[in-house]
Amino acid sequence: MEQPQFTAPYDTDLLNALVSRVFKIEDFTLGDPIKQYVARYRGHLYNEDSAAAYDQLSEALRPHEVTPLFRVEDGRQTIYLMRGVIRPKASRLSGNIISFILSLLSVLYTGAVLEYLYTLPPNFSGNITESFLIRQGLLHIWTGWPFALSLMSILLAHEFGHYLAGRYHKAAVSLPYFLPLPFPASLIGTLGAFIQLKEHPKNRRVLVDIGAAGPLAGLVVAIPVLLLGLAISRTSILDTPGGLEGNSILYLAAKFAVFGRLLPDPVNTFGQSPLVYWVRFFFTGGPFPTGATDVLLHPVAWAGWVGLLVTFLNLIPLGTLDGGHIVYALFGPKVKRLFGVIELILIGLGFLWVGWWLWAALLFLLGRAYAEPYDQITTLDTRHKIIGVITILVFILVLTPVPFS
Repeated sequence: MEQPQFTAPYDTDLLNALVSRVFKIEDFTLGDPIKQYVARYRGHLYNEDSAAAYDQLSEALRPHEVTPLFRVEDGRQTIYLMRGVIRPKASRLSGNIISFILSLLSVLYTGAVLEYLYTLPPNFSGNITESFLIRQGLLHIWTGWPFALSLMSILLAHEFGHYLAGRYHKAAVSLPYFLPLPFPASLIGTLGAFIQLKEHPKNRRVLVDIGAAGPLAGLVVAIPVLLLGLAISRTSILDTPGGLEGNSILYLAAKFAVFGRLLPDPVNTFGQSPLVYWVRFFFTGGPFPTGATDVLLHPVAWAGWVGLLVTFLNLIPLGTLDGGHIVYALFGPKVKRLFGVIELILIGLGFLWVGWWLWAALLFLLGRAYAEPYDQITTLDTRHKIIGVITILVFILVLTPVPFS
């Protein structure tokens, strides 16, 4: 996020007059150069519509290079006037275009590798070198279009969900930046995409809308892509362990909807009841069901599964991830206490899939900061609470404890 520009000195009589238009001042404290604020006011708003009051005061103070913060401290409504205003700089469109083209080529090439692998006989035991697959992908890159079209559609829906929600609320947001990661670095072709939120959200309602719009929009595209891909996929017997994509409740339900049974369908449950076996397999990825019937994912189905995984990863309730926005909007600053607990969970899950250790490290470095709204007096209305709860339910449905086993 961009930093505010500072201007001083301030006419406190003028500031007091502007604040008193929307706020009954019961207590006034003048700031100083050491403190971060120009002035602090305690009292209560005249208007019950605190969001409208914030807009009115913010517009009145902006020409004077002052930004208001609405807070609740010790049960009392409080307004801080902060030095400076954020004036977001326009982003260079060339960066967005270049990142999109590179990611499109990356997923086309990776899709071509996946297309070739899918044409191999089930349980193929021949020796295929990495250099051969790289050459195959480069020479037949156009064959990767089904995977590329499917995955890029999901990512575009996700990121433009954020972008359009931000523009609707007049928030300063960038267009999406895409992150290529071609085969052999990954069998996904990309690290996903992100938009830059150039200023703090105005209030919790805006935070919910921006945070939830991406995962929900991406999921609306990912589910039909997954179902279509499963419909053109085939099943086979797993003769040897390895190479199994992780399961989520939504993914298991999609396979059941297409094939009429839970997959993988084990030959036996290792002496456990089916319920115990499935709970254990869901959360640990083992024991590997050798001899089970499972689906061999067509590249389109693989793109749909990746869409569910991207939704899950973005909804982890930390920091500036989408899930972090949602839980902060619902529960406020106290959610910061979750940081250590979630980090420990990810470290523990790393013993089942080592990729979680990388995520734990990244979130340790980047996940501590939350997008705290300027206006924290305005609470969530019923509609935004429902959106927040729906998003949490989506997180549960796409939760994939072991993405790869």
